[in-house]
Amino acid sequence: MTRLRLAILISGRGSNMEALLRAAADPAFPAEPVLVVSNRPEAAGLHFAEAAGVAALSIDHKTYGKDREAFEFHVDSTLRGAGVEIIALAGFMRVLTPWFVKRWDGRMINIHPSLLPKYKGLDTHQRAIDAGDTEAGCTVHWVSAGVDEGEIIAQARVPILPGDTAETLAARTLPAEHRLYPEALAAACRQISQRDKKT
Repeated sequence: MTRLRLAILISGRGSNMEALLRAAADPAFPAEPVLVVSNRPEAAGLHFAEAAGVAALSIDHKTYGKDREAFEFHVDSTLRGAGVEIIALAGFMRVLTPWFVKRWDGRMINIHPSLLPKYKGLDTHQRAIDAGDTEAGCTVHWVSAGVDEGEIIAQARVPILPGDTAETLAARTLPAEHRLYPEALAAACRQISQRDKKT
């Protein structure tokens, strides 16, 4: 089995990145992490990646001012230089431009803390509570030009309990994210491998 070369993009502590790296430590997992990139030099996840033996670097978006494409051009060239075949966004807090999304169309996935198509964007847990929902959860989806609008790969559900706050709901959802993301990444890798065989 050929493993796809995986890059993980983060902005912070990268707990979902940790879940992916742990899953990928199994040689049978269909993705091989080759690079972790953060847009914030202080991101704690960089240290975890290095400790796990994965190349980790920061490309500080602030040095590019408002020129989002110049930042993304640097990221893109870095990924391609590493031979990356699939990207997993794991708490990467940047909205990507259509240019970058098109460059990686069908090869980039994201995890979002809601049951899409509900609650795209931010403050998902509070919005679910305010709406009176009885359940929340997380979604892994292909990245498209529209924020949190790409095709859904997999979802996991968690109950919303009486008295829940955004913080308690987020804490209950996070373990579900850590279970779901490796499973969904594996499914995405299989789709890409099947597609590549046909071309």
